[in-house]
Amino acid sequence: MPLLTDSLPSPLRHIHIMGICGTAMAALAGMLQDAGYRVTGSDTGAYPPMSDYLAGLDIPIQVGYNASNLDPKPDLVVVGNVVRAVYEEAQALLASDIPYCSLPQLLGHLYLERAHSVVCAGTHGKTTTTSIAAWLLQAAGLEPGFLIGGVAKNFDRTARAGAGSHFVIEGDEYDTAFFDKRPKFLHYRPKTCILTSVEFDHADIYTDLDHVKRSFRDLIALIPEDGCLIVRGDDAGAADVATGARCAVWTYGPGREWDGRIEAVDTDAGTMDFTVLRNGRSIGRFTSMLVGEHNLYNQVAAAAAAIRVGVTPEQLAIGFSGFAGIKRRQEVIGSPGQVTVVDDFAHHPTAVKVTLEALRQRFGDRRMWAVWEPRSATSRRATFQGAYAEAFDTADQVIVAAPFAQEGIPEAERFSSEQLVIDLSARGVDAITLQSAGEIAATLTARVHPHDVVAVLSNGGFDGLHRDLLKRLSERFSA
Repeated sequence: MPLLTDSLPSPLRHIHIMGICGTAMAALAGMLQDAGYRVTGSDTGAYPPMSDYLAGLDIPIQVGYNASNLDPKPDLVVVGNVVRAVYEEAQALLASDIPYCSLPQLLGHLYLERAHSVVCAGTHGKTTTTSIAAWLLQAAGLEPGFLIGGVAKNFDRTARAGAGSHFVIEGDEYDTAFFDKRPKFLHYRPKTCILTSVEFDHADIYTDLDHVKRSFRDLIALIPEDGCLIVRGDDAGAADVATGARCAVWTYGPGREWDGRIEAVDTDAGTMDFTVLRNGRSIGRFTSMLVGEHNLYNQVAAAAAAIRVGVTPEQLAIGFSGFAGIKRRQEVIGSPGQVTVVDDFAHHPTAVKVTLEALRQRFGDRRMWAVWEPRSATSRRATFQGAYAEAFDTADQVIVAAPFAQEGIPEAERFSSEQLVIDLSARGVDAITLQSAGEIAATLTARVHPHDVVAVLSNGGFDGLHRDLLKRLSERFSA
């Protein structure tokens, strides 16, 4: 039987993680190693930044879900939600007497039971908002624990236990494990909860928007009466599910209780000055390296949560000015030949749109290439075929890759890169589709000019495009 909320096995020395290369799973691996456990893991493949992160911790990765991974026998197995019950390693686990559990279950038992849990949830922006909130509390000296579904540059870990009484955690609505199909965030015991947005996503596990909303309603129902929900009030989905809250509700967004105002963007430094408002009155003017309206409100939400747990405006100023950003969120990964290459995780049409708008604000009138890979479970399907046509208007040039691994999707339900190019062209956007990462890198290398910006958008490794492109550009401009 899986370990739920009962006591941990004793002795507990060796913990094995199935699906260790996921961002949250790798983060947990670091926390467990910090606590003195021997940690091993298995996965089908690894790519940066999580592969680099695990290598830095000297945590071994066994490639493939093989029964032999359980030899020598671990004391506990943590099963990631990428693992299917039919995998050889899962079958061997189920046939054994080894205790096992999910990541959220273990987090709840070890770290959240006694903490003030600050859960950052929503369809968009939760990694960024979690990173900011954790750093604001850290900069204020609160020593929070945290788990972030990405690599925040201010920390040398994506998760830690923390010495303080707060734990900031990214609230993922994806399912927990093959033996627990509830959303992960239902295990996170929220006391303060940020809800950035509620839209349809994860078409592989949710049937429609109402299905998604039910999960978020279940999360909100967990917030105790003395807790607080900080919700994006102008997001229709978020506002709808927030009506079920039995705690204090703080709204944020344009014209809401908590608002924000962009004062200036420095396109040379890549920074933004902004003001946070509460009930129309300024609580402070801050400087941050996160640019764009969506990042303005991510930061407003994080500021509200920080204020809620006792951080002062003066401490917020220190925190915002020192925030270093997140890997794969508008991250400049190189500028060979003065061509700026940006890596971003955006894949949902809303995320693509606001990311490109933010990059336009950040880089001004420089020519901008958007290179997008339809890789996520939703983007590989035709669910948002039409919506993607409106997501790239800010770009000057668009390259759309062939969708990733559509074999298991019925042909009539598959996303079409060719159709997107037709739709973009009808809107006056210069777009092409190319089949492979190598073709894309070669085409970009031949066509870009100094001072161009290339935004590579993918929620995966994009078959090594990032490194290949930087290498080719370096060779071209050094010749």
